[in-house]
Amino acid sequence: MRTLLQAWLPHQRWFGGKGRDLAGISVTFSATLRSADPVIRLVVVRVEYTDGGFEYYQLLLGWATGVIEPRLEHAVLGDDQGAVLYDAVHDRVATSEILRHLSTGGDVDGLRFHHDTQVPDIDPDLVGRVMTAEQSNTSLVYGDALILKLFRRLQPGANPDIEVTKALADAGSGHVARPLAWLDVAIEGETTTLGLLQPFLKGASEGWAMATASVRDLFGEGDLHAAEVGGDFAGESERLGGATAEVHLLMQRSLPSGVVGPDESRQTAHQLHERLGAALTVVPELAPYADGLRASYDLVAERLAPVPVQRIHGDYHLGQVLRTQEGWVLLDFEGEPTRPLSERRALMSPLRDVAGMLRSFDYAARHLLAEWGTAPHLAYRATEWADRNRDAFCDGYARAGGSDPRDEAALLRAFELDKAVYEVVYEARNRPTWLHIPLGSIARLVGMSA
Repeated sequence: MRTLLQAWLPHQRWFGGKGRDLAGISVTFSATLRSADPVIRLVVVRVEYTDGGFEYYQLLLGWATGVIEPRLEHAVLGDDQGAVLYDAVHDRVATSEILRHLSTGGDVDGLRFHHDTQVPDIDPDLVGRVMTAEQSNTSLVYGDALILKLFRRLQPGANPDIEVTKALADAGSGHVARPLAWLDVAIEGETTTLGLLQPFLKGASEGWAMATASVRDLFGEGDLHAAEVGGDFAGESERLGGATAEVHLLMQRSLPSGVVGPDESRQTAHQLHERLGAALTVVPELAPYADGLRASYDLVAERLAPVPVQRIHGDYHLGQVLRTQEGWVLLDFEGEPTRPLSERRALMSPLRDVAGMLRSFDYAARHLLAEWGTAPHLAYRATEWADRNRDAFCDGYARAGGSDPRDEAALLRAFELDKAVYEVVYEARNRPTWLHIPLGSIARLVGMSA
């Protein structure tokens, strides 16, 4: 099995060790969810690298004897001691076993299932299917009623997604999908979240899809301004800003919060400089903007005024929000999965979330230029659309939250630049053709030409 996993894992989108040489794989936990053929096990593996590092990953695996069903052929890893080993997230037998345990709660070989008794009963007979848009996790939709997110890359400890979402739901927020059930296991002595079940918001529209449709409408008109096209998104951006501020206020009241002074601002600036230094070693194209980036970070180090801090979303962008009939819903409060868990649970300025969404408006406006061409009039329209929606978001945030993010221009710009530096590294490794988007944003923010 280990040999098969070692060949299969690096090709999975959610695998975070791409580009690193594997030294070995070991099973640190295994729970048998089904002992009949096909055997279904939930497994946690420790992946070790030749550089001395390691990571934990959650796998749902099946072992079938005889001929495997045609619909599962794409998920096959190979032959394991006479049985066909396959990725069982694609198997209805396996996904039904998980839902059945979540509906009742209990313990299976040390794997713990929890069901919130304050919510309606879960129908254990719903059929699960894998959502096709996969990133750092795998999501299963059950009968258009429920969605189960399985966290693939694990860090020992409670995942912020369930911690924050449950706190907001318990406080009465209408801008989150309430946790219905979850599963966890002990890793290195820490209770570690493996999955989270929530209502599936059928019919909801993803923020990214809505925003990019608006940009397409604008590009298609050609001679109209962003405020004149039928698909103008600014009203939704303003409502999203208001929803974001309401969630931030409720997080401040329901979870730990505080105020930090100059020492912490200097420490924040030090971390920004460190991340920039690491990025410069990976992406040489970032070098021309390094002085401007450092100057912006230095303004954070020189700050004397206090900074309010609290729990935040941590990876906020248009792909993390859904528009329902009732309003905007925020998803995935786990933060950036590549960051250490301690950092993702740390108290930070909510301006980091604002900066993340502002960056997302830039992406929505500019990524289509690769498809439509970089004609000057389209580039101008992209800038116009981004500026209009960024301002609308901040307007909505200011009205609902009582403070305008733009009043903290230096701090907001530093956080937006930090996010753009993170994006530069991501695009260089995963989507080189998109690298111009964060580089162009950095150039504009530091006052240089791209």
